[in-house]
Amino acid sequence: MIIREMKKEDNAKVKEIIQNSLESLGLAIPGTAYFDPQLNDLHHYYTNLKHANYWVVEMEGEVVGGIGIAPFNEHDNICELQKLYLSPKTQGLGYGKKLMETALSFASKHYAKCYLETQHELKTACILYEKFGFTLLKQPLSGSEHSAMNAWYIKDLN
Repeated sequence: MIIREMKKEDNAKVKEIIQNSLESLGLAIPGTAYFDPQLNDLHHYYTNLKHANYWVVEMEGEVVGGIGIAPFNEHDNICELQKLYLSPKTQGLGYGKKLMETALSFASKHYAKCYLETQHELKTACILYEKFGFTLLKQPLSGSEHSAMNAWYIKDLN
């Protein structure tokens, strides 16, 4: 397993992983990452944001997942953990945990808090977030773009 910063040539594979994952969960709907305009060029999107990054994980030379950190509310020094998706063949191998460690280590150098949006139905993801110290919120933070999400978490990074 190798975790590295995303390259331009990873765009198509990461988009495929994200959209296939959402389709498999019945979440290929407006208000999810499935229709995010930046999906066609995530590398460009994250490269052009201050204090942002997207990492991919490789298994046997193939990109099998990724995770991103981007600014959410700069006034309150909050970032957002974004687009944590893995291919089904990686389940149970600890890749999600390693990606979380990478992203949160980066985030803690630039932000005071980390926010994320998900679905309660994604139980494994919610368990992972809670293991990393994220606390469930009653409602989304102002500025949320993914209206189909129904679970919102925040974590102090200090």
